[in-house]
Amino acid sequence: MRIQLSDHFTYNKLLRFVLPSITMMIFTSIYSVVDGFFVSNFVGKTPFAAINLIMPVLFILSSIGLMIGAGGTAIVGKTLGENDREQANKYFSMLVCVIAVAGVVFGTVGFFAIRPLAMALGAEGAMLEDCVLYGRVIVLVMPFQMMQMSFQSFFITAEKPKLGLATTVIAGVSNIMLDVLFIVVFQWGLFGAAFATALSQTLGAVIALVYFLRKNDSLLRLTTKTKFYGKVLLRSCTNGSSEMVSNVAASLVSMLYNYQLMRFAGENGVAAYGVIMYVSFIFSAIFYGYSMGSAPIISYQFGAGNHNELKNMFRKSMVLMAVTGSAMLLLVIVAADPLAKVFVGYDQDLYDMTVHAFRIFAIAFLLTGFSTFASAFFTALNDGKISAAIAFLRTLLFETSAILIIPALLGLDGVWWAIVVAEFAAFIVTIAFLIMKRKKYRYA
Repeated sequence: MRIQLSDHFTYNKLLRFVLPSITMMIFTSIYSVVDGFFVSNFVGKTPFAAINLIMPVLFILSSIGLMIGAGGTAIVGKTLGENDREQANKYFSMLVCVIAVAGVVFGTVGFFAIRPLAMALGAEGAMLEDCVLYGRVIVLVMPFQMMQMSFQSFFITAEKPKLGLATTVIAGVSNIMLDVLFIVVFQWGLFGAAFATALSQTLGAVIALVYFLRKNDSLLRLTTKTKFYGKVLLRSCTNGSSEMVSNVAASLVSMLYNYQLMRFAGENGVAAYGVIMYVSFIFSAIFYGYSMGSAPIISYQFGAGNHNELKNMFRKSMVLMAVTGSAMLLLVIVAADPLAKVFVGYDQDLYDMTVHAFRIFAIAFLLTGFSTFASAFFTALNDGKISAAIAFLRTLLFETSAILIIPALLGLDGVWWAIVVAEFAAFIVTIAFLIMKRKKYRYA
């Protein structure tokens, strides 16, 4: 039976509705994880470290697509809740066009900026050339990468989360198969990893484009009967600014982590952090996937003025964030050894460092879900300022301060403890905002 945004959501129905989004985000995170696995085991430690060093730059370049997609979804969802489907499709079509153009612009800038940025991050010699090679191949398909990121949100608003999941799974599986073909069989090395990722991201975007361009039974369809809505674009950017801030800030923080690790542990430190980030991507994808999947429901009910359902969604979401975070911590405590062995089992010192670091780092998962959901929650309520404030304070202020200060006190261990300190501070701020705004939006 088809689940609609207007339904009352029990735990069972809510989990069924958001599960495709969670799985979709996990498969999206697999892009970099798969590349990392194959490069580390079949190409070498230096190319593996190069991917980890340049990846934050690529995330920053693509963040505009995430911003417009997440912010635009809130507006489109609210418009659907107001029972104006035609206008919602016009907004949707305009936003997709803007994302495509932005992809061309940022991809062009990125192609020429990759080398100086990699040098600024400390890359030199073979590692620098690897950064440039991988980065330039990826930015060539930036328009498709941005569109694929935005379509993940729009599929949910269109009440087609399973189709969005299927599209992402197809792209993810193709990435794995192409990695095997290009790296293991053809032995194209780092170029093969980048080319596999670029092709799979393009495939995911093209499938979504074809679906929305054709007549379909979803709530959304790309139409030529649109125009440039400047205010809608501005509101989309404002609403989605928290997602962009989170992405950009997380990338900047990753650069700081790499910088500190180069100081304290050299190339091994960057490689160990890369392994933790790969696993963290998958765990964080659960929080982001849930937040993405539940946001259209919140936007729809907000537009419809159904405050009882907003309360229902808020209560259930907070419980799920607490349970999921606890389960993640327990899983890492048990599985840190085998997870590290998959990526760096060939180097005992690097393996030992990775296991030790991961068990400290994982404590942050207890709190990550609350601030992640709260930021998306306020975006869905069209309160971009609060959403952006949570994202800014959590990633840019707290994490940046922690990674600069804690290692100065604790040395290398301080690098791993920094995220725990930052997430605790973000949790306190998140609770304060939720209490402050509860009467205005009547969700608690």
